[in-house]
Amino acid sequence: VIRADLCGATMSTAVRIAYDDLDLPLVVVVGGGFAGLELIQQLDGKPYKVLLLDKQNHHCFHPLLYQVATASLSADSIAHPFRRTVAPMRNVAFRMACATAVDPVRKVVITDHGEFPYDILVLATGSRTNFFGNSAIGSGAMRLKSISQALDIRSDFLQDFEAALYAQDETDQRRCLNFTIVGAGPTGVELAGALAEIKNTVLKREYRELHSDRMRIWLVDSNDRVLAHFSEQSSANALRYLRELGVEVRFRARVTGFDGRMITFQDGSTMESNTLIWAAGVKGRLIPGLEAGADIAASRYRVDRFNQIEGVPDVFALGDVALMREGSWERGHPQVAPAAVQQARTLAENLVRRAKGRPMRPFTYRDKGSMATIGRYKAVVDLGRFHFGGIVAWLTWMFVHLMALVGFRNRVVVLFNWAWKYLSWKNTIRLIIRPYVPKKAPVEDPIA
Repeated sequence: VIRADLCGATMSTAVRIAYDDLDLPLVVVVGGGFAGLELIQQLDGKPYKVLLLDKQNHHCFHPLLYQVATASLSADSIAHPFRRTVAPMRNVAFRMACATAVDPVRKVVITDHGEFPYDILVLATGSRTNFFGNSAIGSGAMRLKSISQALDIRSDFLQDFEAALYAQDETDQRRCLNFTIVGAGPTGVELAGALAEIKNTVLKREYRELHSDRMRIWLVDSNDRVLAHFSEQSSANALRYLRELGVEVRFRARVTGFDGRMITFQDGSTMESNTLIWAAGVKGRLIPGLEAGADIAASRYRVDRFNQIEGVPDVFALGDVALMREGSWERGHPQVAPAAVQQARTLAENLVRRAKGRPMRPFTYRDKGSMATIGRYKAVVDLGRFHFGGIVAWLTWMFVHLMALVGFRNRVVVLFNWAWKYLSWKNTIRLIIRPYVPKKAPVEDPIA
């Protein structure tokens, strides 16, 4: 099998070798995020051959990417190799490949490593950063959707600290130390809180030549409150925590341009900054070839209550890329991990029912609540009618995210890093391993 892969043999041959004695329908899963990984685990030992395709060789735990970006966690502590998961599964295989198109007539997935035939196709391609058509921002703003992007942010703010030491005047120094985050959702709020803690500890202690008060963290949003989809109580608590940490929040502000040194707002005002981090929205990763079932405006696939793409037989979509109108969710389910995992579990059950000739059951989303952390001992949690913040919410957030990590090793490593950070008040992984060089043009992320 190794020689076949190295010599560029067709993917169908490699798959046939992996499933040498199994005469079962083939399920191809594109994307190994929360939905894709859950689906292959649920189909382990079931009456299907399963092939997972992903452009990376690992699963990434996206909720903790901001901690990699702010030097609290190492990249490998939130990643888990697909092959370690797949190895014990007799009916599951993995191929590292980037999907570029789907041909639903021939029933093949086209990738940068050839074509993969399928009997059933499941798209769990996740989401990418949404710049809402503004290429001027996309060419210069940083984003946080992958480990490599998190490492870019880490290198960028550390490089800005070093550059500030060489700044010739106060204006240049302030521009180096001015960090702007667009989008006051969970990612933006958590990132702003983490940067504020760095300002209040690391910058003050280790960059003594700098005036730490010259570092400013701006959180910008077009809404009139942070965490707009949370309860009003949690939103108010989060805003209070941010301001206590020194984060400056600007509401009803829309960024229209960024050239690497100057941010422009819709009202004509400007702000000098070397760093603009975009956390204002996401859109589904659509694959060419399935336009018949796509809602282009929402950048998601229209699916029925069984997650099958409308008008495309034997093709399903899960998670961020699936637009299912169900009950009160007229605009589709939220693009969050719990929705993706629940859809994957229901689809796995339905595929087993289908194999047995039994009718499939419609999906119903169960909202398990929302949570976000803003800093040490500061977090907010919404659980149904219960809304709370402070240290109890912070401990709840830590426990939930720790248990959701893939792999025992990752849980131990993250727990140790958190314990060390909160006992020592130090972000331990402040290494510029791969210096960040700003890109001159927007680069679209590969599909999956």
